Amino acid sequence: MEDQLGALGMALNAVVWWNTLYMDAAVKELQAGGLTISPEIRSRLSPLVHEHINFHGRYPIVRSHGDGSLRPLCDPAASEE
Repeated sequence: MEDQLGALGMALNAVVWWNTLYMDAAVKELQAGGLTISPEIRSRLSPLVHEHINFHGRYPIVRSHGDGSLRPLCDPAASEE
């Protein structure tokens, strides 16, 4: 059971790190588009507040790029298909 808990902690850390990378990319893209994001808003961003994070220990991990690049960010104005 201790090994399972350690593995879950490692998986959760990986998901949080991944979310942090994408949140940073999103903030940079918004700022490049002319939107100013204050330090107060930045301080309240959390990589844990996402619907794909769960504490059940099951994460679908799909490796999409081998070159280390991030996937393109989604356009919130675009309709979901």
